[in-house]
Amino acid sequence: MNGRSDPAQTFRDESVELLAELETTLLSLEERPDDRDLLDAAFRALHTLKGSGAMFGFEAAAAFTHHLENAFDQVRKGQLALNSSLIGVALASKDHIRALIESPESADKTEGERLLGLVAQQIGTVETASVSKDVKGGPEAGGEVTWRIRFRLAADALERGTKSSLLLDELRSLGTATVVALTEALPPIEEMDPFRCYVAWDVILTTSQPRTVIEDVFIFVLDDTDLTIEPVDPQSERIGEILVARGEIDGEQVNAVAAEQPKIGQLLVKSGNISEERLHSALAEQKHIRAESEQAKTANSIRVPAERLDDLMDQVGELVIAHARLKQLVSASQDLQIKSVTEEIERLSNSLRDTTMGIRMVPIGSLFSRFRRLVRDLSQELGKDVALTMSGEETELDKTMIERLNDPLIHIIRNSLDHGLEQPQVRQASGKASQGEIHLSARHAGTQVQISIRDDGRGLDRDRIRAKAEQQELIQPGAKISDSELFQLILHPGFSTAAAVTNLSGRGVGMDVVKRAIDSLRGTIDIASTPGAGTVITLGLPLTLAIIDGLLVRVGAGRYVIPLSAVEECVELSQEEDQRNTGRNFLNIRGALVPFIRLRELFGTRDAPAPYPKVVIISTGDRRVGLVVDQVLGDHQTVIKSLSKLHADVENFSGASILGDGTVALIFDIGHLVAFGQSFEAQRDAS
Repeated sequence: MNGRSDPAQTFRDESVELLAELETTLLSLEERPDDRDLLDAAFRALHTLKGSGAMFGFEAAAAFTHHLENAFDQVRKGQLALNSSLIGVALASKDHIRALIESPESADKTEGERLLGLVAQQIGTVETASVSKDVKGGPEAGGEVTWRIRFRLAADALERGTKSSLLLDELRSLGTATVVALTEALPPIEEMDPFRCYVAWDVILTTSQPRTVIEDVFIFVLDDTDLTIEPVDPQSERIGEILVARGEIDGEQVNAVAAEQPKIGQLLVKSGNISEERLHSALAEQKHIRAESEQAKTANSIRVPAERLDDLMDQVGELVIAHARLKQLVSASQDLQIKSVTEEIERLSNSLRDTTMGIRMVPIGSLFSRFRRLVRDLSQELGKDVALTMSGEETELDKTMIERLNDPLIHIIRNSLDHGLEQPQVRQASGKASQGEIHLSARHAGTQVQISIRDDGRGLDRDRIRAKAEQQELIQPGAKISDSELFQLILHPGFSTAAAVTNLSGRGVGMDVVKRAIDSLRGTIDIASTPGAGTVITLGLPLTLAIIDGLLVRVGAGRYVIPLSAVEECVELSQEEDQRNTGRNFLNIRGALVPFIRLRELFGTRDAPAPYPKVVIISTGDRRVGLVVDQVLGDHQTVIKSLSKLHADVENFSGASILGDGTVALIFDIGHLVAFGQSFEAQRDAS
């Protein structure tokens, strides 16, 4: 490894972001076709893909993108209407551009030719009628227009390789240009930074090209450039009129302006309004604010491969384990200096852990935005009018969780579209709006993130689900079961109430895939539904899969970890109270009955019980359960290790952790234990 990055791979990485931005922009344009900012953003993305693709040797992708760019250029010029048909072609073309970038050799050439034909159909009808008008004339067809162009590049433009001379040469190529350098911002030579850009430019350009062509000159620097483009009144010849038109001065002040006007600060001192010292103080404040502003502007970010973040997280995990070993060794020492160093290492390792986990956190909006295309395409396929709305997109989640949530959410959204939402005519007949809605939301709930998928469709059919469950012998006929427990049965493998198999559903797969995926993430699934009003599926997920704070407990000779985020409190269970509760499995916690699980019985522990066992009250959502343990050992920073495939069927544990002495402690699966403990409460209610 020589440390040099591959330019082609760099372009591929950047194209992923550009294509994702393009898809999001196109979907927003379909909703708001008159939004000029969105249109410009789509055009810039295409222009960048074309230019960068050609620069890095992706000629096929650049050539294909050029045709789509032409279509959107005509939309910008008002020659072509933006409609759903063009958006559909653009979305399909975006997929083909991605294929041309990722694997040019295996890209489907037939599909590319088909898409080019569709693009040609979109722009073909306007080429003869409108193109000549916009190319030849500006506001008046066939004539030339004079424009006043003023631009100032970002202060760090030179450092980024931007050259104003190239922009000026391109403007000169459009017509007759007069260029004036504005040098009032130039500092004294001893204060000048050769890498900063101080000069602004005024260009008076007479051209037959339209304004959009002038704007395209600045397309790659537009976000960081102060740019104004205004038409010049050819009747304004006097200098006063020109200054007024430029906005440099008011018309009433033209005749009163002096040849050399002192600065406002000097005028205020001269008039006695402020003292010289106060002026110097204000100038010092101004200099300070400007310095802070410049520093903020020059703050940079770097692109880091995801694999490096994963490696960093693994190394932080090993550091945590090593610290746990050190802490255990030092616990027997009386050396205060060693104890002090150990505490300092603990503080640093905790800080490094938090920083590393913060780097891995990604706004969930990056995941939600992927489903706009899915909803659009499936709603058209099913003949339904569906709007996708979102909230809480700024909620952050570990990037590993984001990646692994993609497939489960796709299954849930597909089911909502296919099973939940009715056809427009059915909705209207039932008094609903013809357009259905799927709403994605995310929010922090303690140390969890809750993701909800809500639709306003027909809701789950309780009787139909029950009949299917009895048919598959998942429940006994006539058994008492709550709605929440009944709805959980749709997550069972092979369970489907669809009358017929379609391209989207009906085979009994999908929701069981969701359950397996969420279980692997140590998450929970809650389902609520109201007939005729819709269904809400809520996923509860931990913030991270890497390192958690845990409570270390002992049951018999074994040690176990309870995720600290799930712990509410610890209470003591005396032998007398334990004997009184035999067969009942309920504790009275401040007037509320809380079911508890005797872990010694659950694990078949044969060691002598502790004289004063403890009950650790854990919760998930609004459900609580107590875990009876022999001893609470204390808090433990837990590095989560996955269980092997041989232990895939072990339901009580979600992973394992290595303790300081090298032994293994299993991590409790809170969701499963709470559900198991709640079954006691359900039995009590049934009886």
